[in-house]
Amino acid sequence: MNRLAGLAGAAAAIFTVTAPFLLKPFGIYLISMWAVLTIAAIGLNLTLGYAGQVSLAQGAFVGIGAYTVALLTQAGCPFAIAFIAAGATGFAIGWVLGYPALRVQHHYLAFVTLAFTTLVFLVLRNEEWLTGGIYGINGIARPAFFGWSTFKAMNFYYFSLGMLAVLALATWWMLRSPWGRAFVALRENPIRALSLGLDTRRYTLMAFAIGSSLGSLSGALYAPLVQFIEPASFALGLSFNLLLMVIVGGSGYFFGPFVGALIAVLLPEWMRITQGYYLIVYAALVMVMMAFCPTGILGLGERALKAFGPRVKEARS
Repeated sequence: MNRLAGLAGAAAAIFTVTAPFLLKPFGIYLISMWAVLTIAAIGLNLTLGYAGQVSLAQGAFVGIGAYTVALLTQAGCPFAIAFIAAGATGFAIGWVLGYPALRVQHHYLAFVTLAFTTLVFLVLRNEEWLTGGIYGINGIARPAFFGWSTFKAMNFYYFSLGMLAVLALATWWMLRSPWGRAFVALRENPIRALSLGLDTRRYTLMAFAIGSSLGSLSGALYAPLVQFIEPASFALGLSFNLLLMVIVGGSGYFFGPFVGALIAVLLPEWMRITQGYYLIVYAALVMVMMAFCPTGILGLGERALKAFGPRVKEARS
């Protein structure tokens, strides 16, 4: 199974590197959007899939990161500093948002994060002096580093892919550290984790803060990708879409957000051949999959490997 997973990972890595050479500009834009939204989905998977904290605020943090980068870069700040500022802002606000999780759980916590998303949307829409209101912010420049510009679609894709690789590796390392094991213990049984001496308060806040920071870093890449942002892009629909990515891909699986984001970004485009019915078809496919495979696509693949693994061994013996 490990060998098969390694081969699949190598094939996926080769495809992500070579794909732009086979695609038209709109196709490159779509896979760039996949790379950007996967970062946000990784953050939500950390909060929900590993730490077990339900959040409907990830889309709001994408918006916070996008507006932070847009405002700072248009004020003359270098992109690298604006990028770090976006992540730090998301971390700080996520830490504060984590405090309600110390008192409420499950659907009650979902309502708290839902209220936060609504609050962020109202601020972005109504505070025109800062955000431009419904007119948004346009002309967001793509960064350049040491003479290498990401203005071209392919260059920005590789930049986004590189950032995805760095942040994914950092998350992978963290999940295999004592922090990752503490997050899983917090998800499985908070009372038992507390009885074993785990500081559940601190790890709950860290789960929210790190997941929110990844959402803001995703927004920091989203802004120069689309080069125009406005409040409606970060409304509740984006948070639901990110939640869909995590659940469809496989909540609690490291590569779940990669698969879920790929489906959420590409499948609606492929379904456009059904014209006005594509959203109905898309929603029906998702509901059928969730009914028969609540653990997501990677969960389904794991079950298939467990089911057919013994048969393959018997056939070889």
